[in-house]
Amino acid sequence: MTRYRHREGGGVLMVTMRDGQLEKRSSGLLQLWKKKRCVLTEEGLRLHSCKGSGGGGPAPESGWSPKAKELRFELMTTVDCVEYKRGMVYFTVVMASGKEIDFRCPQDGTAWNAEIALALVRFKNLQAVQTGRNRRMSAEHLGSTGEDEEL
Repeated sequence: MTRYRHREGGGVLMVTMRDGQLEKRSSGLLQLWKKKRCVLTEEGLRLHSCKGSGGGGPAPESGWSPKAKELRFELMTTVDCVEYKRGMVYFTVVMASGKEIDFRCPQDGTAWNAEIALALVRFKNLQAVQTGRNRRMSAEHLGSTGEDEEL
């Protein structure tokens, strides 16, 4: 996993875990596969559209839209429905709202679905640890008021 830091528009420092191309199934009537530049960060998955109508190869860096749709891990439930077919990995990202977003990528190397799933688990674990710390600090604060000192 390659990690590098970059500044987002608002000056926030983001850690990029993976940057590359995925295909996302459109939600329209025809459900066509559309190429997206995907940036996996510690916070979620950013999807950039291709500016041109594109040929078969990857779009050049300048061919990607600066606007991005963000799938944040805090709103993501799971990555599932993995299927391997004709050299492609098909998988679904399930959001907390119940919305399912279908993706596919070449089967070469480490599959995107595995990296997204691991990053999601890492995010949820960090969230759980932080919640536990907050509860413990809150309990310690309540305990230090002197209410329980009759023991």
